[in-house]
Amino acid sequence: MKFECEKCQHEATVHLTEIINGQKIERHLCEQCAADEGITIKAQLPISKVIEELMLQSSAEKEFSDLRCNVCGISFLEFRRGGLLGCPNDYEAFEHVLVGLLERSHEGNSCHVGKVPINAAEGQRVQNELLRLRGQLAEAVGREDYEEAAALRDRVRYLSDGLHEEPK
Repeated sequence: MKFECEKCQHEATVHLTEIINGQKIERHLCEQCAADEGITIKAQLPISKVIEELMLQSSAEKEFSDLRCNVCGISFLEFRRGGLLGCPNDYEAFEHVLVGLLERSHEGNSCHVGKVPINAAEGQRVQNELLRLRGQLAEAVGREDYEEAAALRDRVRYLSDGLHEEPK
C-alpha cells in the first residue's frame, strides 16, 4: 500500500507510528519532509546484511549450526541466510545467539534503541529521544504512574528547551 506525504503529497517513504493514551497515531512523510523535521536517517546497510556480517565475524558459528526452533522448525542457519525469524518462539530458541547480535548492533543494548548512527547530528538524536520519551510519558500516565510521568515530563522539557542535559 502506498501513502502520500502528509505535508507535500509526494510518495511517503518514512512511516512513523506512535501510541499515545492508547490511540494509534500514524504519520507518513516523504524523505525530504521527514529530513526537514530531523526524524529520518538513511540506513547504510539492510539489516539482513548487518546481521549476516556480524555472524560471519563470530568464531563460534559452527556451534550454532545445529540450533533449530522446536515450534516452527527453522534452523539458525536459515535465519542467518534469510534475515527473518519463523515464529515468536525463535527468540527463545536462539536467545543466547541473538542477545549477542543485538548488543553489538545496538551499542551494548539488547533491545532496539532506534536507528541513530554514532556520527548523527545532535539535533537528530534529540528528536529521536523526544519521540521515545513522549511515548514513555503517555504509557506512564496511562498506568497512573505519576512520579515516573513527572520525571519524563521534566526530561522532555529540558530536551525541548535545547538544554540536552538531565536536570541535577
